[in-house]
Amino acid sequence: MATKQPTRGGQPPFQDTAPSRPTHAATPEPPAAPPLEPAYPAIEPDPPFLIPEPEWPQSPEPPTPEVQADPPATPQEPKLFIVHLTPELAPVAKVGGLADVVFGLAHELQLRGHHVEILLPKYDCLRHDHIWDLHEAYSDLWVPWFNGTVHCTVYFGFVHGRRCFFIEPHSSDNFFNRGGIYGFDDDVLRFAFFSRAAMEFLWQSGKHPDILHCHDWQTALAPVFLYEIYQHLGMTHPRVCFTIHNFKHQGVTGPQLLSATGLNRPEYYAHYDRMRDNFNPHALNLMKAGVVYSNFVTTVSPRHAAEAKDQGQGFGLEPTLHIHHAKYGGVVNGVDYKVWNPEIDPYIPYRYGLDSLDDKYKNKRALRDRLMLADSDKPIIAFIGRLDPQKGLELLRHALFYTLHRRGQFVLLGASANGQINHYFWGLKHQLDDNPDIHIEIGFNEELSHLIYAGADIILVPSRFEPCGLTQLIALRYGTVPVVREVGGLADTVFDRDYSDRPEDERNGYVFKDYDYSGLESALGRAISCYYRHPVEFRELMRNGIRCDFSWNHPGRDYLNIYHYIRDK
Repeated sequence: MATKQPTRGGQPPFQDTAPSRPTHAATPEPPAAPPLEPAYPAIEPDPPFLIPEPEWPQSPEPPTPEVQADPPATPQEPKLFIVHLTPELAPVAKVGGLADVVFGLAHELQLRGHHVEILLPKYDCLRHDHIWDLHEAYSDLWVPWFNGTVHCTVYFGFVHGRRCFFIEPHSSDNFFNRGGIYGFDDDVLRFAFFSRAAMEFLWQSGKHPDILHCHDWQTALAPVFLYEIYQHLGMTHPRVCFTIHNFKHQGVTGPQLLSATGLNRPEYYAHYDRMRDNFNPHALNLMKAGVVYSNFVTTVSPRHAAEAKDQGQGFGLEPTLHIHHAKYGGVVNGVDYKVWNPEIDPYIPYRYGLDSLDDKYKNKRALRDRLMLADSDKPIIAFIGRLDPQKGLELLRHALFYTLHRRGQFVLLGASANGQINHYFWGLKHQLDDNPDIHIEIGFNEELSHLIYAGADIILVPSRFEPCGLTQLIALRYGTVPVVREVGGLADTVFDRDYSDRPEDERNGYVFKDYDYSGLESALGRAISCYYRHPVEFRELMRNGIRCDFSWNHPGRDYLNIYHYIRDK
């Protein structure tokens, strides 16, 4: 097969600006390919992800909000009754990372001796093969809706040991019988009904949890119902923690929603201090309602919490977050090491750990064989994730060609909900089909993703914004060195080998700040140079990553601190 040599044309050659290190025996870094401009696929007028970078107002160093709940530990921590209200749960109803968070956090809280239950809709697309002992638990639930009531049945079952209740409405609206979880014109109405049904079920069944933990805008009306309706019916015990997983989607809707849900004072609820959208005075914002009515609000990393409040990444909620800053903070998500662990991973041919790191290179050979990459000593750089503008697609495209320029190999696994973006990357794939150093896989393959984490040398996460990020946390566990942009949860979890002020044994990757080609080239170029010139240091960087503990142990403790804090107030 003919090998193409695409590189950057008209740009100065890469300067390795990393601080000097002692020289060890190393594979000489091959010279860069001659500067020929790659022929990008002809997509008119521009790739659909070429959108300008927003001009966020920059503060010198945004303060990192800390969880304000840190009561002194008691010899015997009181056990809590915790209910999670969620639109997703892995693996039975999964669209994104929210499903994994609820799955992992619920398990960690159970391990600590707390009673945890999960409430979610009974979608017709549930993965029933992951639900055990599913049976009808409550057959006579009547939920107030508009001027009448809707009859619901509640089912109970175990999802890998987690106690779950599934709410099924019997209505001509078929709210949850549509073959999918999101993407319908009446999503706001669907999940407003779910929130009301969940609160009605807790009240009618006599369940009075210590903590009601709500996730994203889909459940944000639950604290409104609790404090405006159900407290007056005697449900005064629960406290609410509201976690925002993605500020971009906020559940903005018209005031007609109020009459459907029983919130019958539109002038009261549509006030600026309650539910009125900060942009549109004639609209309601459910996420804002969740912030206002909850006892504590978290997002999924401390850095992202600061960015959302102070640097324009709250998508209009910044004033509300400032008003409620005293009950707002960030907790980094965890990783389920029963799923993502190279020592026990059933999807990789060679299992390995700190003491058997050489077996990672056997997985690298297996990855090359599976994807038909050229057999060489070149580093494999990988991207795994959604092909979404949030993920930094301009930089991803540039990194692909820059990797070839620096004599590396590149593997991409991902897909987009946007057909134009998929079309663009299909064009890129067809253009580069004959290049033995490139593999582009449009779609998602769980088994292949495990092999890529195990076989790649470097993982790339060049996001525009990243609330937490799971990719870099998984990569660290697999000894795959992350190259990330200094934003959100990436900044909280990846520390630059050359420039971080942390101890050397805590440095675990390469970081760039600015969303531009030169920043990307600096970090990715330093990673590739270290791979070639300083293999001993590169291997130690891999070991530092494996040593990192991003299990649910620390997030579980942080959330329990929050729960006890709001219970004691």
